[in-house]
Amino acid sequence: MEPDPETSYRAVVARDSRFDGRVFTAVMTTGIYCRPSCPSRLPLRRNVRFYSSAAAAAASGFRACKRCRPDALPGSRAWDHRGDLVARALRLIAAGEIDERGVLGLASRLSVSERHLHRSLVAEVGVGPLALARTRRAQTARLLIDQTTLSMADIAFAAGFSSVRQFNDVMREEFAVVPSALRRPGASEATGGQLVLRLVHREPYGAQGVFGFLATRAVTGVEVGTEASYARVLRTPHGPAVAQLVPGVGQVRAQLTIPDLSDLGSVVARLRRLFDLDADPVAVDEVLSADPLLTSLVAVRPGLRVPGAVDGFELAVRAVLGQQVSVAGACTLAGRLVAAFGEPLAEPVGSLTHAFPTAEALAAADLSGFGLTGGRIRALGALATEVASGRLVLDPGADRAAARAGLLAIPGIGPWTAGYVAMRALADPDAWPEADLILRRWISAHGADPERWRPWRAYAVLHLWADSGGPVDVSVDPRLAKDPA
Repeated sequence: MEPDPETSYRAVVARDSRFDGRVFTAVMTTGIYCRPSCPSRLPLRRNVRFYSSAAAAAASGFRACKRCRPDALPGSRAWDHRGDLVARALRLIAAGEIDERGVLGLASRLSVSERHLHRSLVAEVGVGPLALARTRRAQTARLLIDQTTLSMADIAFAAGFSSVRQFNDVMREEFAVVPSALRRPGASEATGGQLVLRLVHREPYGAQGVFGFLATRAVTGVEVGTEASYARVLRTPHGPAVAQLVPGVGQVRAQLTIPDLSDLGSVVARLRRLFDLDADPVAVDEVLSADPLLTSLVAVRPGLRVPGAVDGFELAVRAVLGQQVSVAGACTLAGRLVAAFGEPLAEPVGSLTHAFPTAEALAAADLSGFGLTGGRIRALGALATEVASGRLVLDPGADRAAARAGLLAIPGIGPWTAGYVAMRALADPDAWPEADLILRRWISAHGADPERWRPWRAYAVLHLWADSGGPVDVSVDPRLAKDPA
């Protein structure tokens, strides 16, 4: 996965922003690492090294450039099409797994030893799990220093550092200045537990498409949205949080109300997944537009994103509810479950009143009387039981093959639902819900070969759904259709 040196240097010479976030340029004579598009003086080829991650550059002793801010780039999704150990570890580290459970907990989650995990990451990324987690903390802290007026102590703990001293030491090593020197004027003031952050992304960004997709499927009490705004409740270890988001140029503005700052990193990571902010639209569009059948679709919707999920169980429940009914009908059913079994907010925020029910709550619930068929009740009960027990894991760090097998083992869940969950909850950019009727009809009518769209078939799905003008949730799941109830 190391960047090709000659290609990378040509990108530096051309100041090519398409390589930003995919390649990090380290200059040995200055000890600084930059974006390829950095406007600083062009370094000589013999003085440059290239890294695939900011963490690898930092671990080699280089500091982030103060001019082009390579540490502020969206995260890389270079490994997201893979389901192996390294790819899963990187996704879990980005989600804050080490901050919550340590390296031992991460290794345990992946069913390997700490030594094997470290060796595997060093072989492919250039650094071990602790260095990756450290860089993640430093980048989170820099974001908060730059964009808020929180105290340095609050920032240290919000970013996942165990002490202020550790925070100061790491920030000096990463940026060669004391943390307070990184603060710039114009930061938003944090009041009443609220923060305003700018979540950056690469351009182009199809904001109208992703905001509209989420708004159409908004569940009463949990979400509200339009093509230009979206708000929802998220569950955190310290209670429900509320996020209100609007798109902007190169960023999504997020106003967050969080019960405890230690949950901030996890909330931001989940929002980035929900809005697919770490995607590389140039890489995706290049592959898809190479197929003449998709060229015009990509041209109409450049930078299209695959909406993700803030909670895998919630997404799976909503996918089951959406089988054989309209989008509006599925949202109505979900809203009934939220009102009956969701966690109410202490103080509603507009129409936001509840967090989505947990797996434990639905596993113990009597779901009769909510307009659900017997087959759907059994499917939801089995799904909730499997997730609550820990036997079925539905997050971006999950073993995708195991998650698919676990879903398909539940009566009432078939290939369409499993594929849809893989696209959105597991964040698999190559997921393909092969049972979807809209996709099957489009492919049959055009003689298309989905294999040409790897490893970005999930993005092709969104293009085809948008082109067909129909809701995705009406596709028939054959296993549920055979259920006499």
